[in-house]
Amino acid sequence: MMPSRLRGLLAMLLLAVVATVAAAGPHPQPKPGEIPPNALGKDREGNEQTVSQHRGKVVIVTFWASWCAPCRRELPVLGQFQRAVGKDALEVIAINVKEPRKDYLGVIRANKDLGLTWVHDSSGATSVRYGVQALPNMFIIDREGKVAHVHRGYSEQSLPVIIREISALLPPEVLQRPAGG
Repeated sequence: MMPSRLRGLLAMLLLAVVATVAAAGPHPQPKPGEIPPNALGKDREGNEQTVSQHRGKVVIVTFWASWCAPCRRELPVLGQFQRAVGKDALEVIAINVKEPRKDYLGVIRANKDLGLTWVHDSSGATSVRYGVQALPNMFIIDREGKVAHVHRGYSEQSLPVIIREISALLPPEVLQRPAGG
């Protein structure tokens, strides 16, 4: 049997922990004009990916899962757009959120020709830092490394807006060259 004084101390400690966690709440999503969290996780080759290493390019960070049908429709479109613009000007980083490695790898195998930078956020740490609560969740980051646009969800109707937003961030010489050049 635990002495009442020790029980009381443990109860106070538990309340303090619960209050601290409740006060912290979920991380807010980075908003347009803000600098997003830099660390994105490791790619398939084990290389750390960061937003800052892609400075000078437009960067799309999109969070997805294999069970998310809109995510599965969005990824090939982003891959085609990256291929048309060129990886020298546009980098798409596709971050899988909290799924078993076999599900993550299954989607990559089915989309092996997309040329995306694939990251597996198995613990969910990156998605938490980005305040992701729904999928897909896309952050369009400008060439200076600031969030330019945020999109939650995906539909065919949203695609023209997304393409306009990305195109407006690209340098004029990139827009004037032939697709895929």
